[in-house]
Amino acid sequence: MVKRKTESKPKRKSSTFSLSSIFKISNERTDFIFGVVLILIAVYVTMAMVSFFSTGKADQSILEDLKPGEWLNTNREFSNYCGSIGAIIAYTLISLNFGFAAFAVPIFILLVGAKLTRAYKVNLWKTFFYLAIIMVWSSVAIAKFLTPFTGSLIFNPGGNHGLFCVQNIENMIGPPGLTALLFIVALAFLTYLSAETVSLVRKAINPVNYITNKVKFTIANNGNRTVPTDSDEDVLVETPQEEPIIETEEEVDEEETMPTVVDLTAATDQLQDKGKSVTELKVNDEPEVIDDAATQLKVEIPQEEEEASGRELTAAEVLSTPINPLEPFLSYRYPTLDLLKAYDNDNKPYVDMNELKANNDRIIKVLRDFGVEIREIKATVGPTITLYEITPAEGVRINKIRNLEDDIALSLAALGIRIIAPIPGKGTIGIEVPNNKPNIVSMESILNSKKFQETKMDLPLALGKTITNEVFMVDLAKIPHLLVAGATGQGKSVGLNAVITSLLYKKHPNELKLVLIDPKKVEFSIYSPIANHFLAKVPEDDSEPIITDVTKVVRTLNSLCKLMDTRYDLLKAAGARNIKEYNEKFVNHRLNLNKGHDYMPYIVVIIDEFGDLIMTAGKEIELPIARIAQLARAVGIHMVIATQRPTTSIITGNIKANFPGRMAFKVSAMIDSRTILDRPGANQLIGRGDMLFLNGNEPVRVQCAFVDTPEVENINLFIADQPGPIEPMELPEPNTEEGGMGGGGTADMNSLDPYFEEAARAIVISQQGSTSMVQRRFSIGYNRAGRLMDQLEAAGIVGVAQGSKPREVLISDENTLNTLLAKLRGIG
Repeated sequence: MVKRKTESKPKRKSSTFSLSSIFKISNERTDFIFGVVLILIAVYVTMAMVSFFSTGKADQSILEDLKPGEWLNTNREFSNYCGSIGAIIAYTLISLNFGFAAFAVPIFILLVGAKLTRAYKVNLWKTFFYLAIIMVWSSVAIAKFLTPFTGSLIFNPGGNHGLFCVQNIENMIGPPGLTALLFIVALAFLTYLSAETVSLVRKAINPVNYITNKVKFTIANNGNRTVPTDSDEDVLVETPQEEPIIETEEEVDEEETMPTVVDLTAATDQLQDKGKSVTELKVNDEPEVIDDAATQLKVEIPQEEEEASGRELTAAEVLSTPINPLEPFLSYRYPTLDLLKAYDNDNKPYVDMNELKANNDRIIKVLRDFGVEIREIKATVGPTITLYEITPAEGVRINKIRNLEDDIALSLAALGIRIIAPIPGKGTIGIEVPNNKPNIVSMESILNSKKFQETKMDLPLALGKTITNEVFMVDLAKIPHLLVAGATGQGKSVGLNAVITSLLYKKHPNELKLVLIDPKKVEFSIYSPIANHFLAKVPEDDSEPIITDVTKVVRTLNSLCKLMDTRYDLLKAAGARNIKEYNEKFVNHRLNLNKGHDYMPYIVVIIDEFGDLIMTAGKEIELPIARIAQLARAVGIHMVIATQRPTTSIITGNIKANFPGRMAFKVSAMIDSRTILDRPGANQLIGRGDMLFLNGNEPVRVQCAFVDTPEVENINLFIADQPGPIEPMELPEPNTEEGGMGGGGTADMNSLDPYFEEAARAIVISQQGSTSMVQRRFSIGYNRAGRLMDQLEAAGIVGVAQGSKPREVLISDENTLNTLLAKLRGIG
């Protein structure tokens, strides 16, 4: 087949103004030369017109009756600085045509030259249209309003064109009609140029409504003072109550003596009253000086010591004294705050007024450009983010502002902008904008706050500070499980260290045990010095307290499942619903210790890089984790799992359903944010510890506290020097595939436990034999105490186990026990 010859479409002519489009010359140099010539012509015409104002009277007679050949100016009759040509051009433009408005002609010639030289990009057609309207309108307006005041000029200020238009239009509609016509044309032209003309006219028509409804700009976190601005918006500065800091008496005294400079506001009287009270207190505390020497002698008689009643404590009084769960490590000291590093200005964010005011103006401009009117803006400055709370005008739809997120980000030239529309509990819309100079939130400032020092939470997690500079804390016991996710290098490991540090600063080794699982082998190795104090593990001869072998993770999780079942049996026997009620009954002597009851510490399981475990073991890991997450809350076992791969294959629906607490650091894609938080947002964070915490309806933006490796090392070394357990807590042996105990069996009498004799004497003296009693008396693990009871049973000191009942003690006196122990030594 013969292909049909396609007709060539005519090429579209370029709309670019150049000589090549006029004279068919495609030479950039020609355009440039011609542009320079036009610029020089524009300058020449301007000089001639300016000179005409002073020389026009002398040249008027020649110009009005110009004879042939006079334009050559042979006799130098023209006085204009630009010669006869300049005088003729100026006379034609100013006197004969448009008057003062004729300056628009050289301006347009100048813009054409700039366009040809390609020094500026100018839309010539639009510029010609604008300048033509301005020149014609100005000629008429100047002729109308300035003619009475310029009688000394030889020409009409509006030119002959303006004078002609004024005379003819006034003849038809009169002077008021001409004034109204000029105003209507000007208003229509300005409205076409900018939409702001409409709002300006509205303000002029109703100034009272403008004053009452103008945008109010409020800044928090910067002291109670009003910041002067050049714009017409009010800027009010407010400061919320800062978190009090626990200080020593010396530090408090020093701060009280230092002068405080404040702006005088409505609270001046209160400040003065407060100052008076402080002054009076200091005066009263000073020693009184007495001039009389005879009265300077002061005699103090020491008070006598109170004598003891001398009576012996009864059994009822002993039972009425609660058990101290911290025994026998009552001298254990909690870590001190001087182990942490304090940074400059970490208690108060840096407030840059220029940045805040610039962002405020840009937000208002962008919203108004898109037809969104607002009534008030309040800026709350946080450590790394500033929240601009916008109160929209009546009738503004929220979706209209939410859809402008990209436009606002483009205007502010900032990353990580997030729009909250609306803010829960408020009738405002929030725009979160990153600060140019972010502050570091130190762990010292978080743990030194009154909120953390006086908290009553069972497992307090001090994670960082919110946008309002408030310490953000949650109770892990109420969450009860936490999922941490984020891209590599965005602060996930620092967040886990902040979680562990918060618990170490608040809990005693008898109250908390940690199970650390670290497939990467380097994240949690720093906590090895506190293994005996705070860690728990499955008993193995060659195992480390921090689990780094993926093959041992399944065994540990199954052991935790068995511990969970054991604890539930104890709760059932005690008639308690949760670990808090159980421990309260234990402390108040309401449980029978012979039935295996003992104080239950909280157990927190922290898994770093959960995704690697899922890839290695799959369902063997997911099933025990899901079972613990579903059931273990009541018995004090809580989980914190972290991953840098927030995909649906790692964070399955079963995991998400049982981990209501979510910590989301910056991720790369919106789908990852939806996997973690079930909504976008994490992909708009700025990194470096910026996170969203979700435990309910709406996520909270938090700047995570920064705790460095040297700080963690100092804390661990401090704890390692404190009195505490001599070995990690032993978790129960997990069930084997056959269902029996993995570590059970007959006792080996040839390798007796070092505590064998002491345990035998304690049981015979008290005539009570139970594994929990041995475990509590000698501060050993449950498995070791169980093996010790098996050896005592094999030696004939106690009877066989009878379920939850205590074992029967077969030896009634200590002499018989000594004879038995002597025989056993002979066997050994």
